[in-house]
Amino acid sequence: MTLSHENKIKYKRVLLKLSGEALMGQESFGYSPKVLDYLAEEIRSLNKLGIQLAIVVGAGNICRGRSLSKLGTDKIVADQMGMFATIMNGLMLKDALIKKSVNSEVLSALKVDGIAKRYDHNTAKGYLDSNVVVILSGGTGNPLVTTDSAASLRGIEIEADILLKATNVDGVYDKDPNIDKDAVKYDKISFDSVLEKQLKVMDLTSFCQCRDYDLPIIVFNINKKNALFNAVSGQSEGTLVYND
Repeated sequence: MTLSHENKIKYKRVLLKLSGEALMGQESFGYSPKVLDYLAEEIRSLNKLGIQLAIVVGAGNICRGRSLSKLGTDKIVADQMGMFATIMNGLMLKDALIKKSVNSEVLSALKVDGIAKRYDHNTAKGYLDSNVVVILSGGTGNPLVTTDSAASLRGIEIEADILLKATNVDGVYDKDPNIDKDAVKYDKISFDSVLEKQLKVMDLTSFCQCRDYDLPIIVFNINKKNALFNAVSGQSEGTLVYND
């Protein structure tokens, strides 16, 4: 991509929600160097175009709630562990971006002096205005909520134009495309229709928060090359969920 694409950008400030599993690739735990390099390159392409990008990353590649519950771990403790795992993922993603010469900063909802700066929405917006990729870690800082909720909350706080929900499928379907070959993909669908049809897009609380604050969502396949650019430029990529 070149700077000639600038005039095609539809969304200037973007909140990208990445799952922890997205960092694993084919690995069973942790990180895939190949995937980290790929993601950093995709992010670098957007950064070069002046797109203001904030990223909320999950923790499933390090800390899985289901596994911890089998150990009898207290739910609050498990969530606290998950929040710290997102900080680890944020640092790893920052390292991958630095190797691509992308200026980035990790902000944390939890106090971890010397490791990451404390999150504040004005600080985050200041970095974004300076073309710094902002990695938002530590969830919301509170247990009992998902990183989807962190993504919707942070997206609203930083006044993002769009929330990009990165998945391993290319959009929202009327049925599970991994099970039903007749599943039909939606190019666009309203928030209310998603709720009426009981389709799975993201955590219900965060989904309704996006609807109530008019923050549209694009669900797309992060593994498809240039999908990020296609999404922010308003091309037909994934599924757009919006208020009609």
